Amino acid sequence: ERRERERKLSKEMAERATKELEKMQLQEKAEVKYKEWLKKKRAEEAEKKKKEKEKEKEREAELQEKKARAEKIFKEWLHTAKNKPRPVLNGYGFSHRNSTGLYYTCVVT
Repeated sequence: ERRERERKLSKEMAERATKELEKMQLQEKAEVKYKEWLKKKRAEEAEKKKKEKEKEKEREAELQEKKARAEKIFKEWLHTAKNKPRPVLNGYGFSHRNSTGLYYTCVVT
């Protein structure tokens, strides 16, 4: 009877030890998987930040290019505007070769 109890106790102890060992192995696997997942996630975040920086640089380059183009066009316009003939002002009471308003009465009388 005593031997049988000892056998049962040793059997139970062995089962507990194997369960503990399995539990520890499972925990280690979970830790390894978590570390891999975390590493992958950080790599994805780094890639995302890198892409955002590249897009920002692209936008800035486009804006700079647009600004330079606009400045160039404005300078060309300034240069050509100096050489263009000025329109004749509608002064002296004449508009399109017809007399207008107040000056009309002066011319007629």
